[in-house]
Amino acid sequence: MRKGFLRKLIIPSIAMVLMFVVNGIAQAQSNGPTTSDLATATNIMWTFITGFLVFFMQAGFALVETGFTRSKNVAHTMMMNMMVFCIGALGYWLVGFAFQFGGVNTTFPAIGKIAANSFAPGSLGDLTGHLNHWLIKFGDQGGILGGDGFLLTNGVRNVSGILAFFLFQMVFMDTAATIPTGAMAERLKFTGFVLMGFWVSMVIYPLVGGWVWGGGWLANLGRTAGFGNGAVDFAGSGVVHMIGGAVAFAGTLVIGPRIGRFNPDGSANAMPGHNIPMGVLGTIILFFGWFGFNPGSSLQFVGSGQNLASNAAVNTLLAGGAGGFAAMMYMWWFGPTKKPDPGLSVNGILAGLVAITSPCAFVNATGAVFIGLIAGVIVCLASFLLERIHVDDPVGAVPVHFFNGIWGLISVGIFSDAGASSAGWNGVDGPVTGILFGGWTQIIAQLCEVAAIAVVVGGLSYLFFLLLKGLGLLRSEPAHELTGLDMPEMGALGYSTVDMHMHGSAIPRQSPRIPR
Repeated sequence: MRKGFLRKLIIPSIAMVLMFVVNGIAQAQSNGPTTSDLATATNIMWTFITGFLVFFMQAGFALVETGFTRSKNVAHTMMMNMMVFCIGALGYWLVGFAFQFGGVNTTFPAIGKIAANSFAPGSLGDLTGHLNHWLIKFGDQGGILGGDGFLLTNGVRNVSGILAFFLFQMVFMDTAATIPTGAMAERLKFTGFVLMGFWVSMVIYPLVGGWVWGGGWLANLGRTAGFGNGAVDFAGSGVVHMIGGAVAFAGTLVIGPRIGRFNPDGSANAMPGHNIPMGVLGTIILFFGWFGFNPGSSLQFVGSGQNLASNAAVNTLLAGGAGGFAAMMYMWWFGPTKKPDPGLSVNGILAGLVAITSPCAFVNATGAVFIGLIAGVIVCLASFLLERIHVDDPVGAVPVHFFNGIWGLISVGIFSDAGASSAGWNGVDGPVTGILFGGWTQIIAQLCEVAAIAVVVGGLSYLFFLLLKGLGLLRSEPAHELTGLDMPEMGALGYSTVDMHMHGSAIPRQSPRIPR
């Protein structure tokens, strides 16, 4: 009797609970977020997290540049690497973002990296009514200068997808702005550095970067001229690294070498950095941050975004490792000392990472290894070439970023394997395909981007630095350069053995009392 009573009580109770749960789930599904909402939220979170990783790369740049320069300039070099982020953030917020992406979401057929592949439904949300104006354009597909999004106004502040995208693109721009500080280190006047930071963040980077990523004319060469998928630069071998390297190259030519770097007979004097462990640690941080740089450029982690991000991550790992190995072995076998040089091994890693940045999502693993190996050799040869023509680059920024930015762009047109995830890139129906896989016109679009960056960025930056030089704002005083820039430029030493200072005098060091 008791069992019958329990059965009559428990079974209906369980049924009622199950009905309550089912009804609750159904109601939550009808009133809660849709699958599309969850996908958008996931993509925005992915973009934020990878953007934070790219931001942390600033620490790596600071350590590499400071470690490979001399101890008398530590505070000056560190200060440049810290403040370039602050200056760049303001400049990009004021006008840079609008110049680069102000026309990307126009009513034209899907154009540009963002409109065609990342701002589609299910990525960063509905951007209707935003980023849809060009200040300068030639025809529907010839965007030159964007004109929407200045100071993140006109309702942009209420669109979370655009805000996430702004942060992600701002830290990319700052990478380009940081590169010239290493090339001109140990003789760049701080006033000139500040002006250069605004030049990169407000003018030259947004202008040319928008041609590739903002739906501009280079991105549309596939549809206007039949050159593959147009200029393809997934994470920025060209837009970030070659632009930064071109500014650095122009700066080194105008500012000239450090005092004592070259002798009257043309021979070079070594000026080794003061802290190799610091430079190596910075490189490891940069390698880590690159896993935000390249995979994060998918701007999505649903659907095809997973394939793009995963492929980019693995290829980044392989190319960076191959670049470091190739540079080490080249110096070991063919270098002046026949030793595995730490400095060029570091730059070999960075060269491999720079080179794979454009093709990382579009090549297979074997292609990534070959790209990295070649990059490691290029950085060594380029370093020797610059020394031979008396270009002084203390940290090797030009060989790493300019020369291997070029190689990265070209490698897209050689090694891209027509993967399904690249179909539709830049509004072209077919996938991105390089020469090795039957695509004979993609390389032309890539060379157009190389030429545009070299001529426009290099040429205009050369004139910009000539102007600074003429105004006496580019190079530090010779006496300051010889003694070190820390005190004259910063008013503080990077390294000090003095315990205490007071205004106008010094407190003498007290001898400890010895107890009797």
